Amino acid sequence: MNIEIVKKRFIPMSETMLYILLSLREERHGYGIMQYVKEITNGRITLGAGTIYQSLGKLENDELIVPTKEVERKKFYIITDIGNQILLEEAQRIKEVYRNLGGLI
Repeated sequence: MNIEIVKKRFIPMSETMLYILLSLREERHGYGIMQYVKEITNGRITLGAGTIYQSLGKLENDELIVPTKEVERKKFYIITDIGNQILLEEAQRIKEVYRNLGGLI
């Protein structure tokens, strides 16, 4: 998929998508993603199954993630190079926002 098209679709990125992509820097399945996100956000974000699987479908269709294997009905995914690039660009955007808010924080 064309990276410019992907950028327009995903940047700015929802917090849900950001955390799902971030979690897929390591191979995980849906429930593993839910647990990881809950852990790293100290319980602030609790992703439901519907949200997870809809988001995974969209990310897979746009080639930001790929399935790696299926074990006992659990489908595992990992981020792609395009997904990493989009995640890094979103991180830069957030860094800029943070820098611009400097006096408020």
